[in-house]
Amino acid sequence: MNIFNQLESNVRSYCRLFPTVFKTAQGAILENKEGQKYIDFLSGVGTLNYGHNNPQIKQRLLHYLESDGIVHGLDLATVAKEEFLETLDAIILKPRQLNYKVQFPGPTGTNAVEAALKLARKITGRETVIAFSNGYHGVTLGSLATTAKASQRASAGIPTTGVTFIPYDGYLGADIDTTEYLDKVLSDVGSGVSLPAAVIVETIQGAGGVNVASFEWLRSLERVCRKHDVILIVDDIQVGCGRTGSFFSFEQVGISPDIVTLSKSLSGFGLPFSLVLIKPELDQWKPGQHSGTFRGPNLAFVTAKAALDLYWQDDSFSTSVKHKGAIMQSCLEQIANNNRLADLSVRGRGMIQGLDCKDGNLADKIIRTAFSKGLIMETAGAQGQVIRCLPPLTVSEELLEEGLNLLLDIVNQVIEETVSKKLVDLGASK
Repeated sequence: MNIFNQLESNVRSYCRLFPTVFKTAQGAILENKEGQKYIDFLSGVGTLNYGHNNPQIKQRLLHYLESDGIVHGLDLATVAKEEFLETLDAIILKPRQLNYKVQFPGPTGTNAVEAALKLARKITGRETVIAFSNGYHGVTLGSLATTAKASQRASAGIPTTGVTFIPYDGYLGADIDTTEYLDKVLSDVGSGVSLPAAVIVETIQGAGGVNVASFEWLRSLERVCRKHDVILIVDDIQVGCGRTGSFFSFEQVGISPDIVTLSKSLSGFGLPFSLVLIKPELDQWKPGQHSGTFRGPNLAFVTAKAALDLYWQDDSFSTSVKHKGAIMQSCLEQIANNNRLADLSVRGRGMIQGLDCKDGNLADKIIRTAFSKGLIMETAGAQGQVIRCLPPLTVSEELLEEGLNLLLDIVNQVIEETVSKKLVDLGASK
């Protein structure tokens, strides 16, 4: 790791958690330079839903490159973009009766969020945006302002403004509906809360700790937005593209967001790619009003189309994701039941599942031990207290269960060691 310590910026993070040099990857397996293999339950934090180097998608990409297809094209019309748009409309939007215009804002998720916020403010003429406790939407200045964690916002070096935070579903307890609070403050001119341009929400907060909003809360949030003429933005960057079992995480909820942001697994191959879906009446951009050099990621258009062709023509892939999600949830619940004294709990939907350890130090020790034994995952939540499981959606049931059983053994081992150490320390103090 010397060359990285010598030359790469201190800002790097994941390589500190997983201190090895990776060389190859296939499906749900990563391999380092020494040939050691790791089961990947991180998946690029939801970027590799279809696995590493998906063979069928890779073949489409190689064929496109070999045929001298356009690679960089600003926002020029290209065959690759044309075919992606036609496929997105035919396979995803029309069958779900969704009518959206598609904006390509740039290569990353934060580009999509910036564009969505900018458009909402342009349309309404209002400055404020409502975001939620424990929310995460990116680290460029506009999206950073809607990201809840104080330490992340402080890294901007200047105040992040234009955002009011309110409690997410469950933040104040299961019996308190925070959308009622939102409705109250937006209805009262004396509340001190300005009428916002938009509300931006994750249906499941990934970085925030796998916090799952109830369907009723999300429906109520939509009703509040409609009542007050506020634009509803759903950030589906991490849990879209099939992670919850449906292509969009909000499909099963029955809501109709005004704007949707997508990125991460959108390209299907780990290539940078994001888009903003906009209801046609809200597509009020003027030409060039939101620009960028890399708005035409043609290689990603090719691989994204391949992913839609291969996995979303019918319901079979969606069904398999829900089935494997149930396997994950069952195993994590078994882990929690085996360690009742540690007060572990499980939450998630589909193939994003979290094991809440209540203690960031315990969670950190578990994932570091897991890495040493060939399993890669990360923590989430305000104190890093939640172990987040994000295997590729294409992982075989056999490999999924192997990884989960390994996690089960590791949690049992770490908690047993932790309890034993506490007993020794208690004895020594006496």
